[in-house]
Amino acid sequence: MTTEPRKFRFAAGGAGNADEGGARKFVKLAQEAEELGFDTFAIPDRLDAQVGPLAALGALAVSTDKIRLATSMLAMPFRHPAVLAKELTTIDVLSKGRLEVGLGLGAFKEDFDQSGIEFESPDRRFQRLDEGLMVLDALLRGQEAEFEGEVFRVKELKGYPRPRQGPRPPIAIGAGARRTLELAARRADVVSINPRSSAEGKLRISDMSMDAVKNKVEIVKAAAGERFADIELSWSIATIVITDDREQVADFALKAIERGLSASIEIDKEVTIDDVLGSPYLAIGTFDEIADQVRATRAATGMSYVGVIPTQMEAFAPVLEQLKGE
Repeated sequence: MTTEPRKFRFAAGGAGNADEGGARKFVKLAQEAEELGFDTFAIPDRLDAQVGPLAALGALAVSTDKIRLATSMLAMPFRHPAVLAKELTTIDVLSKGRLEVGLGLGAFKEDFDQSGIEFESPDRRFQRLDEGLMVLDALLRGQEAEFEGEVFRVKELKGYPRPRQGPRPPIAIGAGARRTLELAARRADVVSINPRSSAEGKLRISDMSMDAVKNKVEIVKAAAGERFADIELSWSIATIVITDDREQVADFALKAIERGLSASIEIDKEVTIDDVLGSPYLAIGTFDEIADQVRATRAATGMSYVGVIPTQMEAFAPVLEQLKGE
């Protein structure tokens, strides 16, 4: 028996940085995403030149109408889950039930070094996320949390205000490494399949291949068991290039990466033009070719929730129009 694929959803992200027009134009950016037909607008959580995600979501809750509002992804080491839960449920109430809670380990060492917040070991940050999820799950349901862990201790604390969504706002976890993928499989409603990053925060090109993504989906499937059918899988397209010559652009991009001209990608293995064109994280071609690539990615991996960066919202809009409702 063939299972019908999950329908596509589309997310645009915004940080309110200079490339996007700054913090003053941030609300307008989210409104443009809503007008273009994106389902979700997501805000990252960095300590660099971006808006504060929780305050920004509060503003968007009253300045947008339909688009869902998300974090992508809140770094658990930055906030205690008891405090975070109150902010999140307030946003869910103000937005009339449009919040999606994205959570992560906190991967950018620079944020910690500059702020003086301790950049704990991977094991400790994983434990912090694991325990934080248990506390948040109760409080985001409006229930009483009673928890005694290695990192967090919460006693007789009831979640308030009660969220608009039931039983709680959906939780998304961004994951690239096996144990985080397995944690997300057990706890999250949405699992974002991410390439692993180097110590400098660059995406490893070996982890951007279709085969790497398929392997991670299999990890999620094995860990999730029966609940896998209820999990929505997502990914974000890092680069969109509209062109009539996919091969030529892919060749140019590959050579640029090999010469170290990409600030965000690290070469850790030999790759080919076919590898570049086959990566779910790179969209190169005509609107029709990119739409077909997104369909092929869903068919191969089950991923159906597609994210794009804000400066490429308009470039992706014709693709979204083709895929909306599929």
